[in-house]
Amino acid sequence: MKKFTLMDIALACKGEYMGDKSLLTQEITSVVIDSRLCEKGSLFVAIKGERTDGHLYVNKAYDLGAVCVLSEQLLPTDKPYILVKSSTQAIKEIAEAYRKLFENIEVVGITGSVGKTSTKEMIAAVLSKEYVVHKTQGNFNNELGVPLTLLAMPDDTEVAVVEMGISGFGEMTRLSKMVRPTICVLTNIGFCHLENLGDRDGVLKAKTEMFTYKEDDALIFVNGDDDKLQTITEDKKTFGLGTDNDYYAADIENSGENSVSCNLCFDGKKLAVKIPALGSYMAVNAAAALAVGKALNMSDESIVKGIADYTTVGSRANLITTELIRIIDDCYNANPTSVKASIDTLCGIKGGRRVAVLGDMKELGANEKELHADVGRYAAAKGLDVVITVGSLAKNISDNAEGVESYHFDTVEKAVEEIDAILHKDDIVLVKASHSMHFEKIVEFLKEL
Repeated sequence: MKKFTLMDIALACKGEYMGDKSLLTQEITSVVIDSRLCEKGSLFVAIKGERTDGHLYVNKAYDLGAVCVLSEQLLPTDKPYILVKSSTQAIKEIAEAYRKLFENIEVVGITGSVGKTSTKEMIAAVLSKEYVVHKTQGNFNNELGVPLTLLAMPDDTEVAVVEMGISGFGEMTRLSKMVRPTICVLTNIGFCHLENLGDRDGVLKAKTEMFTYKEDDALIFVNGDDDKLQTITEDKKTFGLGTDNDYYAADIENSGENSVSCNLCFDGKKLAVKIPALGSYMAVNAAAALAVGKALNMSDESIVKGIADYTTVGSRANLITTELIRIIDDCYNANPTSVKASIDTLCGIKGGRRVAVLGDMKELGANEKELHADVGRYAAAKGLDVVITVGSLAKNISDNAEGVESYHFDTVEKAVEEIDAILHKDDIVLVKASHSMHFEKIVEFLKEL
């Protein structure tokens, strides 16, 4: 970390320092919310969560080397701690102060309904070829994950790539205030979190709150194929598949074996790239990485190498081959836009029958049944061979997949009991649902076939 003292922290969050005043000049080495991650010099932030209360682990944090604790309650200790009204608010204020210590770095803020994490990983892979890059780990993209990402920035960071996710209005404004992006990337505007945001216009409004605290000379890159992002009035550059974009992917070839090839086009030039991932939509992520790379004056060679070094994170379009079938493990999360994109990926793979195992998509608001039904019609239009659905909402998918061999199960457990009798040798099986459906259980079962 950069030099960041207990006094700096107390001032940033307007907290009351308790303990030996001579230690106010003590520098911290890390900020953690999990006491098990404490080490010598750590600041432990005690947070009351749904499952446990961090204040119960204060002594453990000190024992492991924490130099100070951020607490919402008086502590029976003579060791340093900072008393605050809200730990979750305080950590955001501390992160904002720490971000301001990095005056001359580029900060790439990434948001959108679909593809935030894969785009973040693609951009980071490219930029790391010429810069010291710090990036969001996993999908630590919310009002707790973003401050932790910022507070983990090493002193030598040249570019930070920060994923920013929201579910309601006002959240992105608060994230932007911490991140202060110098480059804004918006992947798309889809049907997500509609319970809070209403419709896609609401999603657009919430996502573009990112601009509230962007740096004055910040660059904006948006997916120019997205009808909602096209309406943004701010000065912007576009990426996507359409040839009218400033940066676009063409001649896309999906090998079906975790590899996509395409040409990335810009300024009359073409870069031939190979993306080690599944799904033609990855070409759009590569175009976004090209746009950011060029904005930071990277060479063509470095950009091509960076894209080739991309690595998929978690259960996001991983292709798993068993003795019987091939599985597209894309069960991390789901909304109508991402499910349709995954169906496109499934259809692009050569082999046996194309089978989609789909579950409930959550937080879609009052129109949730129709949005599920629309996915069913899309599956039928794309010519899928089999649709298997799990959950009460997902039944609207199979009910509307006319002409497609369809099955429905109320629970994951019931689906696991029956699914092997439905599948054939050489089937290609997509597995996708909202994270709360726990479709990873289905993937684990299928891997044993």
